[in-house]
Amino acid sequence: MRADYHVCEQCDFIFKEAADIINSDEELRIYNCHQNSIHDPRYVAYFERFLKDAVFPHMNYGRNGLDFGSGPSPVLAQLLERDHGYNMDVYDLFYAPEKVYVGKRYDLITSTEVVEHMRDPMEYFQLFRTLLKPDGILAVMTLFHRNDTNHFLNWHYVRDRSHISFYTPKTMQYMAEKTGLKMIHTNLERYTTFMLDETWQKKPESNQKP
Repeated sequence: MRADYHVCEQCDFIFKEAADIINSDEELRIYNCHQNSIHDPRYVAYFERFLKDAVFPHMNYGRNGLDFGSGPSPVLAQLLERDHGYNMDVYDLFYAPEKVYVGKRYDLITSTEVVEHMRDPMEYFQLFRTLLKPDGILAVMTLFHRNDTNHFLNWHYVRDRSHISFYTPKTMQYMAEKTGLKMIHTNLERYTTFMLDETWQKKPESNQKP
């Protein structure tokens, strides 16, 4: 189905025209088609690669975490608890909607294949900042676009109608600078890791969308 997109020349952010965004019922229908399980070795390996690259090399000693956008089956949180000794909270807009993170701070926040669904990612990155402990990390997974129009228009990631926001490492760096985070790692393909920027002081423009 045809859709229009907007491009931010300042930070490479691409976002779908509001009129072309599907409603929440259709979004949930798409999510309900996902058949992911901790018993699927390929799906487990998918997360283990993420942990090996974007999480474990950057972690301190804390083991309290939040998986934000855990989906219908919180496999990542289950892996972190079962295999790596973490104590995980989970939140998902549809499947675990209780805001268990309120009043808490975490050593680790993960958000995998979530930010591409966000209408206002800056708002969520501001939230993540408030939920991180001083030495905590935020690890995000989303497939980056290539800044190539032909590739974008034929990209499988765009064909998922629930995907509305698309990023590059430059976008992630921009959002970090505007929300008091510091980007400490990216694999330039889909993983980005952040921590608090203790030198950051909020400015009026920090609330602007990317």
